[in-house]
Amino acid sequence: MSASQAAKKLDAHVREMVAWHFAEETGTPFWLHWAAAADWSPRDEVETFSDLLRFPHFEDDWLRFEPPERWVPRAYAGRPYNVFETGGTTGMPKQRLNWEDFQHDYAAFSDTLDDEAFPPGENWLMIGPTGPRRLRLAIEYLANHRGSSCYFVDLDPRWVKKLIANGKGEEAKAYMVHVIEQATIILAHRAVSALFTTPRLLEALSEKISIPEAGIRGVFCGGTEMNPQNVRFLVEEVLEGAVAFLPVYGNTLMGLAHSLPVGAENGFSVIYYSPQPRAVLRVVDPEATGQTVAYGEWGRVELTTLTKEFFMPRFLERDEAIRREPTDAYPWDGVAEVRPFGASTQKIVEGVY
Repeated sequence: MSASQAAKKLDAHVREMVAWHFAEETGTPFWLHWAAAADWSPRDEVETFSDLLRFPHFEDDWLRFEPPERWVPRAYAGRPYNVFETGGTTGMPKQRLNWEDFQHDYAAFSDTLDDEAFPPGENWLMIGPTGPRRLRLAIEYLANHRGSSCYFVDLDPRWVKKLIANGKGEEAKAYMVHVIEQATIILAHRAVSALFTTPRLLEALSEKISIPEAGIRGVFCGGTEMNPQNVRFLVEEVLEGAVAFLPVYGNTLMGLAHSLPVGAENGFSVIYYSPQPRAVLRVVDPEATGQTVAYGEWGRVELTTLTKEFFMPRFLERDEAIRREPTDAYPWDGVAEVRPFGASTQKIVEGVY
């Protein structure tokens, strides 16, 4: 698919999703109410992705404080839903309703996986947040979709962030030791071939065991910043150059972005591409968010989600990244070296996730 073909596909998808969410029969109550108070008609006037710039930035508090039923499209009325949360270290978390989106996202992701690194039918282990997070169900679904089962070691990232923010670093370290101990017990007694965890937990695990000797053939890794120096250390030292390393960038609001292979040939830089047209990432000028930055420049990450379950235009993520060029495999913009927004000018508490 060429870049122009991808753009046409995106524009057609935008028209379909806007028509769905702003129609009386199928639409989302929140957006129907929003449109009634607007001085323009999204259903009649949105023709292309660029037309979404007419929307204001999607606000965090809409997902924190709007009643859940306001986010149920009328076409989904009466169907039970999953509630997935993000944030919530202090105050009310953002909540997204979900029916089948996470299954579509991870089934598509499965098609990109190397069977040698992530062999179908063999067991997985996830070391990360379960609870109200989308990730737990998504990783298990991905494993099951590939004929595999998955073991879990739970992590509460909200608690870790609170400990660190309150200067209780030793307690945070003790909690991480507790989590890693559980993982090493499972790996000692169960055959596991694939692992999902965060960079910091992966490094902590390698201090206790040899990951390739434990039988791991492929590692998904995401959750906290991975700059080129971190990635090289993880690939060459932590994984001993013997385990496939696949960085992932995803969240409750987007789904799952795909990454290009990492290695010396690209300076160990991690570049992600969104699952377009279901979600679109732009790297925008923080001072003029209607404009993208030039390729190779840093900017703030803006996310637009476009599915029948959820329409979220122009959400400013808490991340910044470098804008990267389209590729043959992903003929749309990529985002590289994702890190917390403002990380270059202030200290950001990330915890272990």
